[in-house]
Amino acid sequence: MYSRPLAASALSLLSTPLLLSAPVLAQSPDPSAPTADRSAAAPADQMVEEIVVTGTLSRYGAAKAAVPIVEAVRSISIETEQQFRDKGALTLDDTLNYTAGVVGDTFGFSSRGDFPTVRGFDAAEYRDGLQVLFGSYNNTRSDVYFLDQVEVLKGPASVLYGKGTPGGIVNAISKLAGPDEENELLVDIGNRDRYQVSGDLNADLGNNLYARLVGIYRNSGSQVDFVHDDALIFMPSITYETARTSITAMAEVIDRDGDTAHQFLPLTGTGCVSDQVTVSPAAFCANATGQRIEDDTYLGDPGFNRYDTNSTMVSLLGHHDITDWVTLEGVARYKKGRSDYRQAWIGFTGGPRIDAQGNGARTFYVSDSESEQAAVDVRARWQFETGPLRHELFTGIAYQHVQTDNDTAIQRGVGVLNAYRPVYGNVPADLLDPAALADGPEQTAQDLGLYVNNQISLGRWRANLGLRYDDTETRTVDATDARTEQDDSAASFSAGLLYKFDFGLSPYASFAESFNPVIGTDGLTAEPLKPREGRQWEVGLKYQPPGTPTFITVALFDIKESNLPNPSSLIDQPDSQQEGDGRVRGVEIEALTRWRDWSFEANYSYLDTENADGVDFDSVPSNQASAWVQYAPSAGLLDGFRVGGGLRYQGENRSTAVVGGVPAAEIVTDGVVLGDILVGYRYRQWDVTLNMRNVTDKSYYGTCLARGDCFPGERRTIVARLGYHF
Repeated sequence: MYSRPLAASALSLLSTPLLLSAPVLAQSPDPSAPTADRSAAAPADQMVEEIVVTGTLSRYGAAKAAVPIVEAVRSISIETEQQFRDKGALTLDDTLNYTAGVVGDTFGFSSRGDFPTVRGFDAAEYRDGLQVLFGSYNNTRSDVYFLDQVEVLKGPASVLYGKGTPGGIVNAISKLAGPDEENELLVDIGNRDRYQVSGDLNADLGNNLYARLVGIYRNSGSQVDFVHDDALIFMPSITYETARTSITAMAEVIDRDGDTAHQFLPLTGTGCVSDQVTVSPAAFCANATGQRIEDDTYLGDPGFNRYDTNSTMVSLLGHHDITDWVTLEGVARYKKGRSDYRQAWIGFTGGPRIDAQGNGARTFYVSDSESEQAAVDVRARWQFETGPLRHELFTGIAYQHVQTDNDTAIQRGVGVLNAYRPVYGNVPADLLDPAALADGPEQTAQDLGLYVNNQISLGRWRANLGLRYDDTETRTVDATDARTEQDDSAASFSAGLLYKFDFGLSPYASFAESFNPVIGTDGLTAEPLKPREGRQWEVGLKYQPPGTPTFITVALFDIKESNLPNPSSLIDQPDSQQEGDGRVRGVEIEALTRWRDWSFEANYSYLDTENADGVDFDSVPSNQASAWVQYAPSAGLLDGFRVGGGLRYQGENRSTAVVGGVPAAEIVTDGVVLGDILVGYRYRQWDVTLNMRNVTDKSYYGTCLARGDCFPGERRTIVARLGYHF
């Protein structure tokens, strides 16, 4: 078990895929401010940018600041709803497949959750600027139909969001009530018995009130036998909006019924018999006979397995312009979730998990998990000048209270299942009794953060300074009512400098820090473990030729994470001495442009990773690349027609078992190239689309782990959609 991102008009396309989120768009003047005076005072390059790049500013985006993308001193990638619709994305992981430096489907096809990595590190998932997932398998999965866009803030983000990994975060923006929103009703039919009805209904209630209701009902199978993916989700919202004030109340109710597609297929019948996987030493494959476990094989038990989740989330988002230059804004949320998780698999024994005939001992696992979150992030924003310096400064306070509880039961070595010809049954009857669950530890985490950020302009120079202080308290209560508490605090800093040339080139350099608490006690000092600390240096170029719908970014970065377990510890000694370091160095290139009715997008990234043991990060490819081309005629007989296609390459990845600081086994999973296509036509209010992902139905493995299992990648998905817009 493990815990781990309608054809656009010429102007709006310029803001994709890096830009269309408000925080990173060119900033239009405040409608309540004296527009003529501000325009006259603006530099010429800023005025050109305002003409070329337009968009609606979001106050709840990943950057927490309305800074134009060409002035942001770090990397931010954006995938808008229309973009990921065109590419056929069905999950949050899918939306990230065309983003440089991000692996969306790290563990292949998944029905249980999203497990993205950013710059080699696990990425926390946020919604409208507040974290939404905590712990393992105690939350519901987001559905992409309810999202306006998905944002990836790359590199350490503790100066904005507090504790987290140094790779970055994924922030999804919700569809909220407001003026000028289009209504739609959609019907989807797909392969593997996928049927879905969805709707997005909007109403102007008068008196500055707007209402919106977004919902789906889905009944669907999957590429794994017996695994379904059913869902009923509703998200109503109501907004009060005037020239200076906007307040939105939103609720989301999710009920998902399904099973887990991750079957932990034994290496003996997958990687050991595949020309896509290299396994060493050969002893790992001692029982391989050439028989292959098919990708759709189900190693659970239909009478036992389930992964049913439900949650209720209520959010309040708002802002008020106190003056033309001072704004108060914030987000508050309450969320409660529960999961009922049961799974059977072939057990992990430390050696080959099945014999030559394919038989392996079974493990049965039950988990009843709950989570509860209350969170708020409130900030004040000022725009002012000090001599020749222009400032956009915001300062805020963030508080979060999260409680998780996980009651479990597990039985190992219960009967035998044949991985090649499974016959189900013989489920331990006592595991079906709720009384069999062991009362797991209840954990409560409270986080308080104070932060300040200042974007400073001087002519063509842009500087950004950020500082945040966090205090984190974690309390654990076990089944005997024994309590342990751990307090951590950290100050995080970020700084960046950028220069805007008049021909569109903007070089920049930045530094950022992260921290992530580690729960436990040092085996040598008996002191609480120190938080992991991350530091990143980044330099890059942003290029936007004036007056053109072209945008290119290049970023080079070096991330170092410290306070990792000491790699030199012996097996019989405490391994928590925290003298280890991990490092990631890399480069990312993202480019997009438009020529007449054609749009083009290309991305590439290279990562050089090294963990505390001196080996590559598990399951993180060194190379990734993708490209998407779309044609959408705007006039003539083909007006309304659109066609698109893309290729995405995920390079080879490795998994290494290290014993006593020495690599003992390594599994290399080859890279893969997959293709996606779109065909669509819109006539008046009707729209028909056909999406195919992995169009050649290629069988491949997302990764194979040295512990002894492989994860099949997503096979071909076909979805036909009929939409009515009004």
